[in-house]
Amino acid sequence: MSSRPGSQPKPAPNAKESPAAPAPEGLFKAVSSSRVSQVIVEQIRMLLKEEKLKPGDRLPSERDLCVHFGVSRVTVREALRILEAGGLVEIRVGARGGAFVTTPDSRQVGEGLATLLSLSPLTAAEVTEARLVFELGIVPLIVERATDEDLDELFALCDTHIAAMEEGVYTMEMSAEFHTRVADCTHNAAIRMLVESFHGPLLMSLREAQTVEPRMGKRGSREHRSFVEAVAARDVEKASGVMRTHLERTAARVRSQGA
Repeated sequence: MSSRPGSQPKPAPNAKESPAAPAPEGLFKAVSSSRVSQVIVEQIRMLLKEEKLKPGDRLPSERDLCVHFGVSRVTVREALRILEAGGLVEIRVGARGGAFVTTPDSRQVGEGLATLLSLSPLTAAEVTEARLVFELGIVPLIVERATDEDLDELFALCDTHIAAMEEGVYTMEMSAEFHTRVADCTHNAAIRMLVESFHGPLLMSLREAQTVEPRMGKRGSREHRSFVEAVAARDVEKASGVMRTHLERTAARVRSQGA
């Protein structure tokens, strides 16, 4: 798993590796703005979008970037920090170090979306309504694409959660974990990204539902297993029915809480 945005610089590549080719001359344009660093960031993002810069390319040195953009080194460093936080460049130290173009992974993008969602005035009822649309919508993909390894992991997860329920240590985090792992069975990176971004609101809605039914999870954890059994049987109709019943009960609880 990649490091979190803003992490410590990574060590330089092995000395035996051939140095990356520098970016072509004339690629960057001098900028003039009250928010110069952000203009630089947008310019580099556009170069990435146009594929004039590609993952693995090494940006010019800070000194050369100052000349290209016509700005101070402080401004260039600020722009590089923004790009690094966004997962667009990786800063390496050492003789072969520098700023290298990379691409953000789904977790990094998901964290950004999660932050936006957590700051939005979402209600538990809205979140659950969205889950009904989204999670029911991906059931056919799950049934079609879940591998034997996926199914083994889901059955093991269900057994662990049922045991936790019997021991009185089941948590809403476990419920969220199951739904996240189920979405992974689509083997679709965009779906995975959306699910990761929705983790915070999902937990919020589950915990609010739990205030209505403190023992929430006993029936749900068994429904999780019934869902996996339907997926293993490649039965879209049954899997959809189990998931709909499961989600609609949560929806009813959060609606009653907000009434």
